[in-house]
Amino acid sequence: MEITEKRAIDRVVEDERHYVHHIRRAAVGSYLNKGLLFTTLVLGAVLFFIPLYIMLTISLKTKVEAANTTPLMWPVHPTFENYRKVWSDPTINFLRASVNTLILSVVPTIGTVLTASLVAFPFARLKFRGRDRLFVILLATMMLPGIVTLIPGYVLMAKLGWIDTFKPFIVGSFLGGGAFNIFLIRQFMLSIPREMDEAAKIDGATNAVIFWRILLPNCAPVLATIAVFTFIGGFRDFLGPLMMLNSPEMQPLEVALKSLQGSHSTEFNLLMAGSMITTIPLLVIFVFCQRYFMRGITLTGGK
Repeated sequence: MEITEKRAIDRVVEDERHYVHHIRRAAVGSYLNKGLLFTTLVLGAVLFFIPLYIMLTISLKTKVEAANTTPLMWPVHPTFENYRKVWSDPTINFLRASVNTLILSVVPTIGTVLTASLVAFPFARLKFRGRDRLFVILLATMMLPGIVTLIPGYVLMAKLGWIDTFKPFIVGSFLGGGAFNIFLIRQFMLSIPREMDEAAKIDGATNAVIFWRILLPNCAPVLATIAVFTFIGGFRDFLGPLMMLNSPEMQPLEVALKSLQGSHSTEFNLLMAGSMITTIPLLVIFVFCQRYFMRGITLTGGK
């Protein structure tokens, strides 16, 4: 009897040892996985930061120092003279280009967010004949490469007399906001409980009231995401303004930067200063809108 009890106790102790060993191995594996993930994220951040760092260092160097030092070396005597030269360049009006860029970014962003949400509302909340077929046709337009519509779009704008004006960039943004943006907002609206609509209808609310007072405020994360995407797209657009805008006073920063490259092709310090001028606003916007941007990406389509 005593031998049996001793064996049982030994078995329990052995099981406890195995259990503790398993827990320790799991904890060590968890720490290793977290360490590997953290290291990967840090390395990725460094790799993405290096080009920005090189651009900044060269923009703060003189022409001689930029030619005789490595791009990664911090300037001995940092100077903002390059920024002053670029901003006051007589051949390129960077102030006017900045104003044009804001017009081509802010106004289309407003139009896209407003009209895309208006189009997405009936696809998400209303029932009508042919709704699903229309939505499939809308999604099919996303399969069409932008380069295919480039020449027909230019011909259409020329026929309308809109070349060398901002109308091709502004009017189109108020005509639906784009298939991808409509799809994104629709998926987000589907995640909002329909009980909210039903409760509002019981109180006598119309579809317009439901849209403006219930759905639109709850769609703030995805709307902020679309606003960031659209603003960055308009801010960084080069090919569209290059084709549609011919006058120097109508050109945005991206086209002005290309003109700067043509007039100062060997002065890399000036080119990097101009690049920083066009990059800093985007960095500021991303820093302030990051939480809305990430929240919109996380919640879009979630139930």
